Amino acid sequence: MKPIIAIAGRVGPASRVSRSAVHFAGDVYTNAVLRAGGEPAIVVPQQLTDEDADELMARFDGLILMGGGDVDPTLYGQEPSVYVYGILTEQDIFESTMVKAAIRMGKPVLAICRGLQITNVALGGTLVQEIATLPNADAQVLHKPDNFPEGAPFAVHEVHIAEGSRLANALGATSLRGASFHHQIVDQVAPGCVAVAWAEDGLLEGIEHTDHWLVGVQWHPEDTAHEDAIQQNLYDAFIAQAIVSSSTALR
Repeated sequence: MKPIIAIAGRVGPASRVSRSAVHFAGDVYTNAVLRAGGEPAIVVPQQLTDEDADELMARFDGLILMGGGDVDPTLYGQEPSVYVYGILTEQDIFESTMVKAAIRMGKPVLAICRGLQITNVALGGTLVQEIATLPNADAQVLHKPDNFPEGAPFAVHEVHIAEGSRLANALGATSLRGASFHHQIVDQVAPGCVAVAWAEDGLLEGIEHTDHWLVGVQWHPEDTAHEDAIQQNLYDAFIAQAIVSSSTALR
């Protein structure tokens, strides 16, 4: 039986076809899960108590948090700067509640881009609201949409992963070329997590939990996983862990 993977969904605007708002997950995420042997399921954004979230996550074998807009800076003790966009505080609270429930329930978590950022904030870390304000801004590799090559959907840059880390073991590699589309990064890593990946400019590209199968990456492995086995390896490892967690829960 395939493991059922919860993907924290988003709300999209009504169209002439849908006639009402829609709940969605990007097909690059769902396709990567399907290739790995999992069954993706979109979880509608909603208000959840901790008890609600535990009951919900008990139905699933793993959790994916997708990329998206910026996390509300007030959730990590800062005021929003002029650089932030796309803040949806209700979405932030929903995803924070879900990731905490996944940890409590022993379910693996794969957090991508914004997903990494909201996970870090949910667990007590902070973010840099705009990487262009950092002292090394002139030396940064391409991370941001406004700096992409003309017509490119994302930038691609080198990422280096700590040897022996859960992330390196999942990828089967300690270096790769990752698809990049972000203007914020983790600043203070949350308690219980450690930094395990960096771009060539030193900016943080990945964290993992020390006691739980929780991996967060700043790049987008799903964007190139259909043609890059190393990127697909991360989804494969996540699904493999979901199967292990599911089997353990049944004992």
